[in-house]
Amino acid sequence: MTTSSFANSISGLLTIGQRQAYRWPSIGRCAMYPSGRTVVILAVLCALLLSSGRAMAGVTASISGTVKDASGAIVAGATVKAVNRETGITQTQTTNAQGFYAFQALPLGYYDVEIQQPGFKGFRATNLVLDVNSALVLDATLAVGEVKEVMQVSGEALRVETASSQLGEVIGGTEMTGVPLVTRSYTDLLALQPGVVSQASGMTGAYQGTFNSAGFAVPQVSGDLNGGALSVNGQREANNGFLLNGAIVRENGYGGTTAIPNLDSIAEFRILTNNYDAEYGNYSGGQINVITKSGTNHIHANAFEFLRNTNLDARGYLDPLRGAYHQNQFGGTIGGPIKKEKLFFFADYQGNRKVQGVSSPSNGVPSAAELTGDFSQVVDKNGINLMNGFTVPAGATVWASQLTAALGYPVKPTERYYFQGCASNDANAGCVLPNAKIPTSAFSLPAQKLLTGNFIPSTPSGGSLFSTSFPLRLRDDKTSGRVDANTSAGLVSVYYLFDNYTLSNPYPNANVPGYDAAGTGRTQVLNLGLTKNFGSSTVNEARVQGTRYNNGFNQPKGGTGHTLDSLGFTTSGNGIIPLAPAIEGVPELDFNQMNMILGVPSRPNRLIENNLEVLDNFSKIIGTHFNGTETGIDFADFLIGAPTNYVQGQAEPSNGRSRYFGLYAQDSWRARSNLTMNYGVRWDVSTPWWEQHNQIETIVPGLQSIVFPGSPRGWVFPGDPGIPSTLAPTRYNNFGPRLGVAYSPSVGEGFLRKLGGEPGQLSIRAGYGVFFTALEGSTNFNEIGDSPFGFFYVGTNPSFTSPFLNRSDGSQVGQKFPVQFPPLNVGPNNPDNNVAWGNLT
Repeated sequence: MTTSSFANSISGLLTIGQRQAYRWPSIGRCAMYPSGRTVVILAVLCALLLSSGRAMAGVTASISGTVKDASGAIVAGATVKAVNRETGITQTQTTNAQGFYAFQALPLGYYDVEIQQPGFKGFRATNLVLDVNSALVLDATLAVGEVKEVMQVSGEALRVETASSQLGEVIGGTEMTGVPLVTRSYTDLLALQPGVVSQASGMTGAYQGTFNSAGFAVPQVSGDLNGGALSVNGQREANNGFLLNGAIVRENGYGGTTAIPNLDSIAEFRILTNNYDAEYGNYSGGQINVITKSGTNHIHANAFEFLRNTNLDARGYLDPLRGAYHQNQFGGTIGGPIKKEKLFFFADYQGNRKVQGVSSPSNGVPSAAELTGDFSQVVDKNGINLMNGFTVPAGATVWASQLTAALGYPVKPTERYYFQGCASNDANAGCVLPNAKIPTSAFSLPAQKLLTGNFIPSTPSGGSLFSTSFPLRLRDDKTSGRVDANTSAGLVSVYYLFDNYTLSNPYPNANVPGYDAAGTGRTQVLNLGLTKNFGSSTVNEARVQGTRYNNGFNQPKGGTGHTLDSLGFTTSGNGIIPLAPAIEGVPELDFNQMNMILGVPSRPNRLIENNLEVLDNFSKIIGTHFNGTETGIDFADFLIGAPTNYVQGQAEPSNGRSRYFGLYAQDSWRARSNLTMNYGVRWDVSTPWWEQHNQIETIVPGLQSIVFPGSPRGWVFPGDPGIPSTLAPTRYNNFGPRLGVAYSPSVGEGFLRKLGGEPGQLSIRAGYGVFFTALEGSTNFNEIGDSPFGFFYVGTNPSFTSPFLNRSDGSQVGQKFPVQFPPLNVGPNNPDNNVAWGNLT
């Protein structure tokens, strides 16, 4: 597949006018190829956590506190029980010599805490809510009396974070399902958090896909859902981390998430926006953590069907008919006990069927006169013809001779195509195109074929504006299952998610009908976890988790079946090289002035990612502590065969690899009952991406390659002196300190008490930290199509029929190192992507 562009300007590598394009591994707006064939990440995180009752690893929460008597004396040896109200699972601790207790790794949910000590009345706190990552402080004062007497308090007054210094917000399942979300995707709620700005959305208008700040297309999730391209406190969207039950589900190439569970299966999600603890690493933006529901001691089930249609819709202002919109979202959940208080299950399913009429923009199309070569009425606001002032380029002897042969009269370089009032082709006083008309006999062969084959749209009324509406069709099925077990070996959790979709998009790139494309995607997530208590002060949590993401989008369906040869293009010698005959079709043609794009999608892509993560957290309490550059009119350029540029790329898979290792230590010191110090340090080691077959390159000025001696000086490859397979060395000095303070002051009586609330209801938090982000995998995707590994050609002023020939002088450009487009990858010094954050709230 090929692209010819008729444009006034080129902005960026592949931008025609102001429309951005992006570069894939085997870049080209001319080829059909897979991208990111296999991306494998081995992420091993070995963590040492020295704490005083903090939530662990992003999937659990904690309760801690100090027990005293009415005089303020420490009560040691008291028995403390935490009972999950939904499952009945009970954990027991004993206060130490300082009267301190801590449940360090509790599953999320609602809890009752009971404290007993002989000679004192019992203490009971009910309905305590534990959110993901929450660190609840529950201090107790025991009164003298009989144990059977109980002092009871409600957990409703204990929702303020008084021990954690990290900033973030939790949204629960009831809040999510209570909001009318058309997409039923939690990612649409992320931008509601302070400091979070959405950088992309789902499918809108005429085009599938969204773009990040680097101009790369972000693959959609479940067909058309927002993948979560967010800027958190000014960070790039590729700097965010996404977790699903603790498993990394971040899309490694461009950012965002690869998995969005059924909304009814989500217990809650939390987005940490600033100064999170040392247990979180490898990302300097936000940390988005999604936790799914577990089964309980009672069977709970639901079923749903959400229907959307057009019965109450109005038609668009410019649409002659009301566009179709039929969406059915249906499914359900079920959860309960397999064995009460021991073994639980939860399962869900959601299906989505959608047919949506998608309207193209009101772009221009050639008028009836322009289709015959008559451009006499194409004028600016002052009535001046747009051809006025444009000339045959100086030195373009070959192009002038081709025009002479096509028009039947002499044409010479520097001769004007047209000037106001010109009606003669006289060599001395005339112009190339008298009366601003191109004889049909002078049309280029591809233009003739495309016109007679009705590939160029026009309006029945002869107007110049054109808009169409065709249906987008989506089928998505997702299901997941979870099993939790309370065993002698510890708390065991198994979670699996499967999501599969197919999509038919009428306008994947072209904004005229007939060039639709298909999208397919499959996501799988598997998470195995074991949490084990060793005594009352030590907890170990081990997890093995993996994800597989297979997403193909912009796979051509329409516009194929026509060979380039049958469309009038030369396919031998210096002609176009058909690189994918099976999907050969109408090449992409861009017309800047008319804002018209037609042709087979030039950026099809398939991205496959495999991620494996092994994680262990150990915690111990240790104490208190087409544009008209030739004639001036883009469609006239098309008719005479004068495109602005030509781009072609070769299908070439990129087999990227990367490894990540993280180690952290953190401590939480409760200096006073209302003052907690959280501090730690994290060590992140992330290798730059490498390619399995070393098909990447970088620039080191002055160094001549010995791997490819014919390359330009400075263009070097893995295996050259000082150039490793990763192009840059791995940094081993990425140490990120973390410091946080949480203070819950007692505000006295009177007005201050009304302002600050009761004790424990006011929290002042401050923090500082240094955070690192690994390079995204898209760095490799810029490389694979470059010389000498693949074919990536960009030519200006090409011949329309034989684009490897320069139109002006007939020279053969050929395949050369494209030094005008240097490689986009990490530099040989591998600069760190890091940020220092501080906050006071």
